Amino acid sequence: MTISLDEFLAAPASGRRRAVALDSHDYAQSVFLQGKPVPWQEPMAFANFFGQVQGVLKSDLALLSLDRFYEQRVAADPKLQAAMGAKSRTGFALRALLNDAETTAFVVELATVFSQTQRVPVVLQIPSPMQWLARTHPFSGSDDVSGLDADNAENASMYVADWLRGFAALPLMAVLLDDRGPALEPVPLSTYSPITNVTDHYRWALGQRHDDRVELHGSPLTGAVIGADFWSSDAGTLPDGDFLVGEVPQHAVPERVLSRITALV
Repeated sequence: MTISLDEFLAAPASGRRRAVALDSHDYAQSVFLQGKPVPWQEPMAFANFFGQVQGVLKSDLALLSLDRFYEQRVAADPKLQAAMGAKSRTGFALRALLNDAETTAFVVELATVFSQTQRVPVVLQIPSPMQWLARTHPFSGSDDVSGLDADNAENASMYVADWLRGFAALPLMAVLLDDRGPALEPVPLSTYSPITNVTDHYRWALGQRHDDRVELHGSPLTGAVIGADFWSSDAGTLPDGDFLVGEVPQHAVPERVLSRITALV
């Protein structure tokens, strides 16, 4: 029987008192790949790379950061860029990106291989609709994102919700909307009801990641963020929270990181 995220957080398989979710993408590229490109285009190679990192850092949850995949995908595909910039209407670029059949088929394959090879529950991390809207808005012909509002974000969430249905067959534990980025009009998680409907239907938990916390839809549990100073000094302390989320700094000293991992109990 599949357990819920709340049940998992209450008793993580690692035996830690609090579950820890580590976002180590940039650090892993620097240390494990020695700065070489992440093998996004080879699903098994990417899964093996992540598994190697996981074997060392031992995160309780596997964060698949698809925002980074889409960033490199768009940068490398002039045809996709042209499709996103075909119209200047707000949200068109994001809709075109998520409706690109070839890209969606590939990212679902990537997520499928990833979920089949990881030994801990998988969390799909994507930009919040507001942040994703802001990142794709320049394709409309304007870099000014100050006019984006909650209504735009709610409309964008419908595109994201439709796209998420492509992952229906995957045993995801949660979808995490990353709301970190440029300062924009605050959009509460409750605004994204189209996404909530999808995650509820597939029995995935839904959360939103902020600079200082992680909130979960329909749950009293709140995640606290591990500060960057934790990784550089034994004096670094852990925040209060029901579970912990942290990003290992890209240029952290590997020996120090290994030492601090042992403090995550």
